[in-house]
This record gives sequence, structure tokens and C-alpha cells, in this order.
Amino acid sequence: MPLIVIPDDAPPVLSRSDAIGQLRDCEHRVYPTLPANSRELVARIADADAVINIRASTRFTADVLAECPQLRLISIWGTGTDHVDLDAAKARGIAVTSTPAVSAVAVAEHTLSLIFALAKQTVNVDRAVKGGEWPRAMVQQLHGKTLGVIGTGAIGREVARLGGGIGMNVIAWSFNQRGDYVWVTLDDLFRRADVVSVHVRQSPETLRMIRAEHFAMMKPGALFINTARGRIVVEQDLVDALQRQRIAGAGLDVFETEPLPSDSPLRLLPNVVLTPHAAGITRESTEAGLAMAIGNVLAFRAGAPVHVVN
Repeated sequence: MPLIVIPDDAPPVLSRSDAIGQLRDCEHRVYPTLPANSRELVARIADADAVINIRASTRFTADVLAECPQLRLISIWGTGTDHVDLDAAKARGIAVTSTPAVSAVAVAEHTLSLIFALAKQTVNVDRAVKGGEWPRAMVQQLHGKTLGVIGTGAIGREVARLGGGIGMNVIAWSFNQRGDYVWVTLDDLFRRADVVSVHVRQSPETLRMIRAEHFAMMKPGALFINTARGRIVVEQDLVDALQRQRIAGAGLDVFETEPLPSDSPLRLLPNVVLTPHAAGITRESTEAGLAMAIGNVLAFRAGAPVHVVN
């Protein structure tokens, strides 16, 4: 009987969800730990025809795929595909699907929360009050300021909508300029925006695309937000800009190395708000995304594949 394997449900989300009920009539196996290495991943999925991938830390390299001759589908919970060798999968007849837009609202709301936390210095003021102080911080007002959105996919569009909703002036840059936005060049966006927010997908085209020269263009009082992927930004260049107070602050949900290393200088900077790659994790988006990931498997098996990315 065809087998579905979930090799990386750690910490457990699928096994505790309502969505897993969709698999009750399917042979499936769930691992509540991360595979320690590629050999262990192969051991878990070698006899599967379909894999539901939960964590982006699980890497489906060409070597891994070569050891899985029965595999026909990798269904990713999420939109990032940088951990899957898409070309190798295609060459072996392995379809890869994702869950597009399912977390767009959650990530956009999280993005806005980082903007507010930085602009209002919420974290630092909270610590000061709890420490017995009564600070009078001169915080930023967002109404009337310029929000620069890099990438206008589902998440970028929602961030633009929310920014406009609080009275910000939205400008945008994207590889594919569709929609009614004030389009600017990438350099102009960095020069003009009071808040720069990144929402492009990680790809060879976007890897390390934001670097020192872009931070040098920003206003001294500007804020930088990244809820996309850490490797889109040259992290050390961002650290340098923050340490020298070249920019006012950064709100980051993603990093070059995850989990964030204990010796990362980002941990020590007072002008940074950090979250653990959790922007898209709400109860609502999690259930919807897991249901879609399972639905992608069932649709593929029924001969009507959807949300195929390769």
C-alpha cells in the first residue's frame, strides 16, 4: 500500500492537529523528531511514495532523492522551497508542492507587530518599567511615514494593505510589478522608506541581495524588517549598520543560521527585536496549512495535482 511519511514533525504540529484526520484512510508514518542527518532522513522516507515536509531544516538534496526510488511527491507545509533540490526532484519525476498564501495574513500581522514594537520601543520600555524606571521615550509615529515593501506576493500585498490602513504611504519594488502600487527602484525604496520590509522568496536571484550598500542608503531613523528568509540579507552587514546606528533598528524573524547561535551579536543589540521564525505560526494558519499540505498529497494521488512548484 502506498505510504505517506512525515519525517520531521518536531516540535509536533501535524500529529496534534485536526488536519491529520484526513490521513485516517491512508497508510502513514509520523516521526516526532528531526532526522539527525541525511542518512537518517533516507532511512525514514526510503519506502515512501509521498512525504509531507514540516521543517525547512530537513534538506532534500540530490543525494537524498537518489536513495528514494519510490518517492513521487514532496508536499511542503509552507512556501519556502530552498531546502529542496527542485531540479533533482524534477529529473527524478518527483513533484514538489507547497501551501501558497495560507500564512499570508499571519506573517503580515507579525510584520506589523515588529514594526510597532520597534517604532514604539515596546520591548525596551517594558523592561525599563519592570525594572522600576518610568521612561519617557520619544518614540516614532507611523502615520504619514513611508513603508517600503520589497516583494508584492501574497504576504507583501497584505503588509502593504495593513500599512496603508494605519496611514502609512506605501511604495513597492518587486520582480513582477503587478497591482496598483507606487513602484520605485530598489535603491529608491531604500532611500525613501522610513520602514523597509522584505517579502521576496529566497532563490539564487535573491540570495544575499540586501547588503551594506543598501543599509548605507537608508535614513538614520529608518527601520528594517525581515520576515522572509535570513539568507536574503548579508547578516554581518546588517549587524554593522545596527552597531554603528547607521539605521535606527531591525525587526527580524529569520536569520542566516537557525536557531540563532548563542554568540550572535544580534542577541546583544538594544535596537533589535527578534522572534524565532514564527511569523506564520498561528492556530488558524497552522491548521489551514497542514490541511492544504495533506490535500496536496490526496489531489496528487487522485491524478489532479495542485500547487506544484517544480
